[in-house]
Amino acid sequence: MKFGQVEDPSKIDFTLPKDHPKTKKILSHNKKGLENISIGCAKWNKTDLKGFYPKGTKDELTYYSTQFNSIELNATFYGMPTPEQVHTWKEKTPKDFKFFPKITNTVSHFRRLIDVTEPVTQFATSVMQFDEKLGMVFLQLHDNFKPKDYDRLEKFVKDWPKEVPLAIELRNTEWFTNEEILDTTCELFEEHNITNIIVDTAGRRDMLHMRLTTPTAFIRYVGANAESDYERLDDWLDHLTKWKKEGLQNLYFFVHQNIEKASPLLSAYLIKKMNEEWKTDFHIPKMATESTGTLF
Repeated sequence: MKFGQVEDPSKIDFTLPKDHPKTKKILSHNKKGLENISIGCAKWNKTDLKGFYPKGTKDELTYYSTQFNSIELNATFYGMPTPEQVHTWKEKTPKDFKFFPKITNTVSHFRRLIDVTEPVTQFATSVMQFDEKLGMVFLQLHDNFKPKDYDRLEKFVKDWPKEVPLAIELRNTEWFTNEEILDTTCELFEEHNITNIIVDTAGRRDMLHMRLTTPTAFIRYVGANAESDYERLDDWLDHLTKWKKEGLQNLYFFVHQNIEKASPLLSAYLIKKMNEEWKTDFHIPKMATESTGTLF
């Protein structure tokens, strides 16, 4: 993932900002405690995750799903999934595995939320074949989709099929730099139970808004292939611990890298640290070269 890549990560202040004032209130609405944790990568193919798979691995998704409990499914962004394809993916994974498919670019980038009832219906119909393995669908809007197009976003949110959980990633800086626009948009999301995605990447610190709109934290973390990547994850775990105490219900955390082969390393690091601090017992992904070892 090249989004937000910078030439020299050492010059970036990676400090996590303070929470938006309304985040604590959103979390306080949840009285059930933390129910779901999904941590994974954004891809499962050998080319991107070079060195992750043992020699002779026949099916990458099948193996990936023995190491992680979820996947950010970007393949669905580039082509409309069919129910048959979704069923195939579903059958290759364990019963507790979750998919987080990205809405096809026909909706977000080509039609730009105009006249999208048909492709949205087609997409939703397909991904619902994941059944209990559907984590959350997410919409990633184009960098140049701006608040002037708010009416399109509002209609999309209101028309979205409520039975399919949805998160939205806004990328244009104008959504974040104007407080009134941010408040209006987040209130729309709150009203319709839409999760506001948080992106942590070096070159776009404005997207690190820390404004939750549901008791779900959907975080897309982009490492910089630098030592600071691990310190940043430590900071995130501290912050997530705070949210957990305040009422976090679902945590969805997906790791990207400028060079993706390091993604499993970072994901495994976070899982290991979480197990230690939260007393959870998630499987720590294993090294490709040593069946009894782990990535840490």
